[in-house]
Amino acid sequence: MSLSKATITDMYTKEKLKCLFNPTEYTIAKTNNWQAKPVTGKNVPKMDFTGGGARSMTVELMFDVFEEPLGDVRVHTDKLFKMTMIDKSKANTKTKKGRPPFILFEWGDNWQFKAAITSLSIRFTLFRQNGVPVRALANVTLMEAVDENDKPGTNPTSYAEGGAKRRMVRPRDTLAGIANEEYGNPSHWRLIAEANRIDDPLSIEPGQILGIPNLP
Repeated sequence: MSLSKATITDMYTKEKLKCLFNPTEYTIAKTNNWQAKPVTGKNVPKMDFTGGGARSMTVELMFDVFEEPLGDVRVHTDKLFKMTMIDKSKANTKTKKGRPPFILFEWGDNWQFKAAITSLSIRFTLFRQNGVPVRALANVTLMEAVDENDKPGTNPTSYAEGGAKRRMVRPRDTLAGIANEEYGNPSHWRLIAEANRIDDPLSIEPGQILGIPNLP
């Protein structure tokens, strides 16, 4: 079995950054928001739930090009920095305001995390004699951008009827392939396309949430 490399994809430009070394660990955290309301005569306040917080992921990535005769590790780390920058060409047509892109962190076919980079710190640790950095450690914090448990119809990319199954598009997925997995018949791809208002069957992308309607 070949080694799957972790990748980070800019969801605006589709530029993919392949991690030279897979992370040795990553941390997933989640917070919920509660408001304490004091109750007269009680030792414990009443706790009101005010909403769930997005999951966050922190991971350290190492980049090393020491073995490359003219390698400069900034070729890789600059791609990470670019994913934290506002792209004015992608500004919202109504508000005219830009924002950094969402990214898709993937590791093989079993782990995807669509998120925004909220914090990036890169430490350069090895240099050539002329000062060119060849090794770097990047500490990245990601904030979840898509709730995989949302019901269909509440997500702007999914229009299937409430109660229908949902799934996230994986790398190399096609509508026909998804239909074959879900229904055992690839010709049912049109049913998925119609339910999700997809005009171009080739336009689906990794991280997209699709509603999988029941067969009529």
